Amino acid sequence: MSKVDFLVEQGKQVIVVTQIFDAPRDLVWKLYTDSKLMPRWWGPGILKTNIEKMDVRTGGSWRIIQIDPEGNEFAFHGVYHSVKAPERIIRTMEWEGMPDHVLLEAVVLEEFEGKTKVTDTSVFQSVEDRDGMVETGMEGGVIESYDRFVELLKEL
Repeated sequence: MSKVDFLVEQGKQVIVVTQIFDAPRDLVWKLYTDSKLMPRWWGPGILKTNIEKMDVRTGGSWRIIQIDPEGNEFAFHGVYHSVKAPERIIRTMEWEGMPDHVLLEAVVLEEFEGKTKVTDTSVFQSVEDRDGMVETGMEGGVIESYDRFVELLKEL
């Protein structure tokens, strides 16, 4: 099980998720940026994840569709604002089921002693948007995703 630090401060528009992975930064970066590997860990395991587009470069865009067991689709998309391999990804994210509620996400990878610390900071347009994301069960989803991430790291 992952040791995820999930920080949500009262009245702030930010969620900060931190995790230390027992793997080199280049490998962690690969899991974040490889369209064949990302579906194996991103989101809850009960959902099938399809990468429609994943152009990981500054100015590139992405779109992911998740499908539940009943066939319902949940699509997310965004734009990569800054990509600096293997250190940082800054991108937007928007769930298509709730348009016009865009968040800005910064994923920073820091390597030390053969391990990688990932700090994922999401900034929402309002505290209400942030709270709405938390109420969807985001923390449990992040923990499950990172558990799957750890298993994939072991496999590779």
